[in-house]
Amino acid sequence: MSAATYHNRNRLYRNRERGLIAGVCAGIADWTGFNLTALRVVVVLLAIPFTAVMVIGYLVLALLLPVKPADLYKDAEDERFWTETRRAPVDSVSALNQRFQRLDERLQKLEKWLTSRQYRIRSELDEQ
Repeated sequence: MSAATYHNRNRLYRNRERGLIAGVCAGIADWTGFNLTALRVVVVLLAIPFTAVMVIGYLVLALLLPVKPADLYKDAEDERFWTETRRAPVDSVSALNQRFQRLDERLQKLEKWLTSRQYRIRSELDEQ
């Protein structure tokens, strides 16, 4: 993405594609990783005793939240990564740390092989 089309992936957006009215519940579900249907049920149940608060809150969010850009994520894997990062940032950092440790171990093995006598002997034999 260029600087002109950069979108904040950690921001809360309305999702008009999955939304029924303005996409506020769909955006919150996308942002938190919460089940959309369960979130809608909770909103409806809370709207029964708190009708005015819920309606005003929904309208304010519908007016203030920008619509989710179509090019927010490169692909489904990128979207899954950012959703997991928002949901549990410590777990994501831990998974990245483990991945880098495995890569480091592989590099150490490769370095050990390349600096071994056996590698030098094989390369000398291959040259002849």
